[in-house]
Amino acid sequence: MSATRSPKVADRVAPKAGEPQPPKKKKARDEDDGPDFKTLFHAWIESHRASLIDSLRRLGRQPIGSFFTCLVMAVALSLPMGLSLLLNNVERLGGSWQRAAQISLYLDMQAGERDGEALVVQIKGLPGVADAEFVSREAALQEFQQQSGLGEALKELPDNPLPGVIVVTPQEVDKATLEALRQQLAELPKVKQAQLDLVWVERLSAILKLGDRFVFGLTVLLVSALLLVIGNTIRLHIENRRIEIEVIKLVGGTDSYVRRPFLYMGALYGFGAGLLAWAVLAFGLDWLNGAVVGLAGLYGSDFALAGVPSSDGLSLLLGAILLGYIGAWIAVARHLRELAPK
Repeated sequence: MSATRSPKVADRVAPKAGEPQPPKKKKARDEDDGPDFKTLFHAWIESHRASLIDSLRRLGRQPIGSFFTCLVMAVALSLPMGLSLLLNNVERLGGSWQRAAQISLYLDMQAGERDGEALVVQIKGLPGVADAEFVSREAALQEFQQQSGLGEALKELPDNPLPGVIVVTPQEVDKATLEALRQQLAELPKVKQAQLDLVWVERLSAILKLGDRFVFGLTVLLVSALLLVIGNTIRLHIENRRIEIEVIKLVGGTDSYVRRPFLYMGALYGFGAGLLAWAVLAFGLDWLNGAVVGLAGLYGSDFALAGVPSSDGLSLLLGAILLGYIGAWIAVARHLRELAPK
């Protein structure tokens, strides 16, 4: 038998001369193309998830140490925030400060009660005025008799020497604003003299500025201490994993891959510290509020300390997380060069 192939088999093996070549199948993906964006994104998410879980697991292995680290950070965070909240509560006593900075308008001796009431209505309509109250001559004399203890001697006077007074309460406790308002009130009819205790206003403004600067300085100092605490804590974690990190860098691990778990650890420390600081502030203000309410009641006031606003609490929490992240970044950046494989 001849070893020739059948025509059908030959046709399938090689096309005849002059016939078009069959189209080649396209590859599903060129060999030079890398992974697409979706694959890279999922890999990035998985890497961050693994780093977060690993950081949580490592913190969970040392619950007492992690708790006390967060507690130290919470104390450093709660001190300046607590002082700031106390200043805000003190500013809520604006009504008392406004009464201390009241403008007294002494009327002419000929001005009667109708003139005084008419001036009160006019003054209340002026900008920068929170309230105005008219004190008649008789009421002023009676009050002076009670406060001075010279009631019997004053009764011997032939006429009432005290004029009518309008007490004006300003809206803002500011030296320049109060002086402009005093000059405006002094030009009103029936007003003989407008008196304002600017020395008290200056002292009050100086006290508030001193409080603000003290809080700012304390905040800078404690934030620096907080960064040191975070940096030292992360440094200890780095030393405990030195051999593991060196092996990772030997097999080609990038700095960002090595850095990521420690950044999550710093953010977790900050998150725990923020929650503890929020709780400490809420408990501290509530505990202090009992004494404040009792003291205010002795002066006939219903003043009470306000709690921690939700916005301030969230700002504290986010700030703590950010500080933990920054502290961890500084610590890792400092020691990462030392972990290069020899």
